[in-house]
Amino acid sequence: MRTAIFLAVAILVSFLAPTAAAQKYPNKPIRLVVPFSPGGGTDIMSRVLAIPVSKSLGQTVVVDNRPGAGGAIGAELAAMAAPDGYTIVMISSSYTASAAVRKLPYDPVDGIQPIVLIGTTGLVMVVHPSVPVKSVKELIAHAQANPGKLNYASVGTGSVTHLAHELFKLETNTSLVHVPYKGGGPALGGVVRGEVQMTAISMVPTIPHLRAGRLRAIGITYPTRSSVLPDVPAIAETVPGFQVVHWYGMWGPKGMPKRIASLWYQEVAKVLLSDQMKTRLRNEGLEPGGGPEHLYERIKGDVARWKRVVKDAKIEIMG
Repeated sequence: MRTAIFLAVAILVSFLAPTAAAQKYPNKPIRLVVPFSPGGGTDIMSRVLAIPVSKSLGQTVVVDNRPGAGGAIGAELAAMAAPDGYTIVMISSSYTASAAVRKLPYDPVDGIQPIVLIGTTGLVMVVHPSVPVKSVKELIAHAQANPGKLNYASVGTGSVTHLAHELFKLETNTSLVHVPYKGGGPALGGVVRGEVQMTAISMVPTIPHLRAGRLRAIGITYPTRSSVLPDVPAIAETVPGFQVVHWYGMWGPKGMPKRIASLWYQEVAKVLLSDQMKTRLRNEGLEPGGGPEHLYERIKGDVARWKRVVKDAKIEIMG
């Protein structure tokens, strides 16, 4: 269904392309801000899209990693940039989690120009091989028997990986210690090295570690199992109703010309609809996303949900 939406809107938006071209956009390199360190899922997705979009637009799309504060630093940089189409940000579901725990100088829902919801998936909950558990049920029992002795890595305080674990704690009556890192790459590396015992993180960069036996997968946060890891149960099979949908999207600063936002949607949709990219997304467990309105609704709903988790978990709101 979402693939059909991508196709229909891409065809409609194609009629806007001559107008954008007449305005000579782009006439210089474009900055694609990534609010996390290199190596994580958001960074990988950005680089995969930047190459074909650069070729299509005739200008280089430069990936600019700005990690820190659970993605808030990079997102704020993009939100406060000139709305001229030369600064775009690639976000993930961590954007909405960060918005729930921080006082931001802009409205994270209505203070941006949504461009595209790239796709949705789940996080994969993994443990270091030294942890004596092979299922979510065993993890819960182990954590309850050893309160405060299991550490979990997140991609940063206020990130979706942070709040996903806090939600898990609330729904399973467990005590886990939060260890924040600056991005998915460092967080994943921390678990691989055994600095921390577990994490729930993007599947994209995690799968190679699972195949190599450096990590053990015990659950998926999506409502159903993933086609990429069909033998890994959904956490909801053990904890009814538990789900955290992970996603990727792009937006620009508020006031960005609609014709430029539409052009970006057209170009990204074109890449996502290619056979090569559809195969890649399917292999990484990503379900097709949608247009700017789908991104807006996803952001709006997730921010509200994470604010409830922050309140229930008594997480302090940061300035």
